[in-house]
Amino acid sequence: MNDSLSMRFMAGTCNFPAWPPPRAVAGRGEKNDVVAIMAKIGFCPWRCRGNASRPPPRLLVTAGTDGDQMVGMINGKKVNGVYINEAPLYTAATSNPDKLVKECGADSPPHACLVGRFVDNRFVYRQTFIIRSYEIGPDKTATMETLMNLLQETALNHVTSSGLAGNGFGATREMSLRKLIWVVTRIHVQVQRYSSWGDVVEIDTWVDAAGKNGMRRDWIIRDYNTQEIITRATSTWVIMNRDTRRLTKIPDQVREEVIPFYLNKLSIPTEENDTDKIDKLTDATAERIRSGLAPRWNDMDANQHVNNVKYIGWILESVPINVLEAYSLTSMTLEYRRECRQSNLLESLTSTTRSPGDSEADPPRKPGRCPELEYTHLLRMQADKAEIVRARTEWHSKTK
Repeated sequence: MNDSLSMRFMAGTCNFPAWPPPRAVAGRGEKNDVVAIMAKIGFCPWRCRGNASRPPPRLLVTAGTDGDQMVGMINGKKVNGVYINEAPLYTAATSNPDKLVKECGADSPPHACLVGRFVDNRFVYRQTFIIRSYEIGPDKTATMETLMNLLQETALNHVTSSGLAGNGFGATREMSLRKLIWVVTRIHVQVQRYSSWGDVVEIDTWVDAAGKNGMRRDWIIRDYNTQEIITRATSTWVIMNRDTRRLTKIPDQVREEVIPFYLNKLSIPTEENDTDKIDKLTDATAERIRSGLAPRWNDMDANQHVNNVKYIGWILESVPINVLEAYSLTSMTLEYRRECRQSNLLESLTSTTRSPGDSEADPPRKPGRCPELEYTHLLRMQADKAEIVRARTEWHSKTK
């Protein structure tokens, strides 16, 4: 490859009297090297143009690393067998890297595999995600915040895809007409295994009634390739008036909208669900207190309060660093007490309720759940000590 040409191309200073350049024959001439460079870096600078009346061709491809490759067609056509904007989805843990793309078919819309769809007679909504590099923590696996964000995204897309969405954030049409929004009151997540960067996960979600005026939403996260269930979650939601910020009953019109989607199915069996009361921490009972936590503008959601996922990071601020390094967060229960605004300063309190030194004779709270570590948490207003979120976390040693 001509290094001088490569540098000029990358800098956007290579000019040709016409495009494509004449004599661009495989293996012949400096100008043909441009084709290989373009395939490697995935774009064509604006200065690589023919005449003013004809816009330059633009490449949006992901080239392989198997050496120089010739460009086939562009602008919606195949490039080295890969459609524009539809590079193969590859993960190191995948035995068949092209499985997702092949399932969609060559003529499917870009990334059709990642768009959600209804299954189980439209009661369950399923969506696929790739774990991104910015969604992993220091141990190179997805964080609890990442999982919660994916659960929230799937739930919102479920509402939108069902045709019920109004102009609110996850609200139905009838809710939007009445200025009502959904707010979560409790969520419980059990993690069997965290995915790594590049892994593909498949999330199922569905809803059901929770008492007279609540709705339950459940999720299951699977490893896409093995179909192993790696996370289960369940939550309870109620309705709040967007203006008064007060809870209200579910109007009959709203109930009629959502009832057709109710599915009597549990992601977590009742006997394994964490339904126990979470004790309130105080200055006297807390072992660690972290003060001065300040919500930012970007922590706010479309309903004008702090996104419930943001609380997780603040809760973990008061967990000892040696625990974060040596243990995995395998279960988390959040009990939301009130909303939080950007102007509020917060405090995070944590206390140990179970440690490795505790007697093994002490039975676990629920069948099949015996954590090595357990903490109780409280997130509260710093000014008046009003509760925002109570939480309980369970931890197991990380496997080497």
